[in-house]
Amino acid sequence: MVKNERKSDKVERPTKKSEYELRFASVQAQRGWTDLKSTIRNPLADVWDFLTQTPEQVTPTNYRLRGELGLVSRNGVTHERWQHKPTLKGNARIWFYVVDRTVFLEQVHTSHPNQTKA
Repeated sequence: MVKNERKSDKVERPTKKSEYELRFASVQAQRGWTDLKSTIRNPLADVWDFLTQTPEQVTPTNYRLRGELGLVSRNGVTHERWQHKPTLKGNARIWFYVVDRTVFLEQVHTSHPNQTKA
């Protein structure tokens, strides 16, 4: 290691032109993402790939929320709210909405959110 070497900034994964960009829509989402990164790192890397490539594909782990939770308003515009489960059997949930080629992570829950418990 060079004696005067500073801590370098991490290089973020670039997105292809065909991919969606991921952005945090809230501080809570950013904190939740950080928490999940420390507990389910490998599945979260798969989430990144899925959400940057096919965020609106309906699967057993990725689908639109229904009822009152199915819509989210941001800056006077209403969007469909989606939920993604990072693992099939786990309790973590990621709520997001899509605008053009950007996926906004609205809420990232480390455990099953009370609003969707039956």
